[in-house]
Amino acid sequence: MKFLWPKLRLSFGFDWSLFIVPSLLAIFGIAVIFSITFNTASRIAYDQIIYLILGLVAAVAISFYDYRVLKGLYLVLYIIGVLLLILVLFIGTSTFGATRWINLYIFQLQPSEVFKFVAIIFIAKFFSDWQEIEWRKVVWLIAAILGPMILILLQPDLGTTSVIFVTLLALLFASPIRKLYLILGLAALIALSPLGWHFLKPYQKNRVVAFINPAADPQGAGYNVSQSKIAIGSGGLWGRGLGKGSQSQLNFLPVAHTDFIFAGAAEATGFIGSTFLLGLLLFLMIRILAITRLARDDFGMYLSVGIGTIFLFQALVNIGMNMGIMPVTGIPLPFVSYGGSAQISNFLAIGILQSIYMRHKITF
Repeated sequence: MKFLWPKLRLSFGFDWSLFIVPSLLAIFGIAVIFSITFNTASRIAYDQIIYLILGLVAAVAISFYDYRVLKGLYLVLYIIGVLLLILVLFIGTSTFGATRWINLYIFQLQPSEVFKFVAIIFIAKFFSDWQEIEWRKVVWLIAAILGPMILILLQPDLGTTSVIFVTLLALLFASPIRKLYLILGLAALIALSPLGWHFLKPYQKNRVVAFINPAADPQGAGYNVSQSKIAIGSGGLWGRGLGKGSQSQLNFLPVAHTDFIFAGAAEATGFIGSTFLLGLLLFLMIRILAITRLARDDFGMYLSVGIGTIFLFQALVNIGMNMGIMPVTGIPLPFVSYGGSAQISNFLAIGILQSIYMRHKITF
């Protein structure tokens, strides 16, 4: 009981913007999902409202707990995360040829979404504990993350794999490891990347080709991007209005509630609404950067760097692929795209950031 009082006493130190901005993003996304499903019997918008409420409750709850508790749970969380990734390969449900979800009947759990943040905790724990960097330990750590990444690739889910990989790189660069070694290693990896072409699925190869030249196959591999750009352009300055966009209402825009929700938002709310959405995302990134600087220990710093990297990378890739300047990889827009596992996991991450902020004035 003695641990409860200091946690509750910190409640007045909330950074309210950490709750308000993600909530506004989620509400914006719900409005767009309502708009997209306006003429259908789909209830996914109502589901997303439930996910938002659950996410907010989870975020507030975890804010009262010292984020350093996660440091002691790193191995338990890692084992659970890996077991879920293995389990999904055997009993997972499939959609569009990908097996990424475990049916819990209440909702579909996507273990890869959960593992993104488990990986951050795992990496942050080790980097914050190391007084000096030993390459043997670095290699072991990278191997411990690459194993689950392979399991995610087998689903297949190249998008989430790339998110974890970029987050790992960001945390490596944030660590005391000499940057020259990291740059050389990254350069070697880029040089060898063409070899990875042979391991891509046929549809993944088609997406890369469509990214280079979407006009080459406008009815096939380039269809999604072409329709997305049409939707964005048709929104104009003020948008066509919720429930009135031809691309989304007539089902020309594919998976408009997840991968291409930015295009759906741009069609409905236009340049003004898209700018508002981008402004919210930018403000959130600025707040996370501030928390990174405020963190009083290395563990909190690494956690905030990892969480910020996930949100930033996903936003850049999702918006980029909607505009045709990034390959289509199936990465959702944080807080805006539909998805229970992603939404709740994102808000849990916000709760961790809030916990770091609330305790930055305490002397450890």
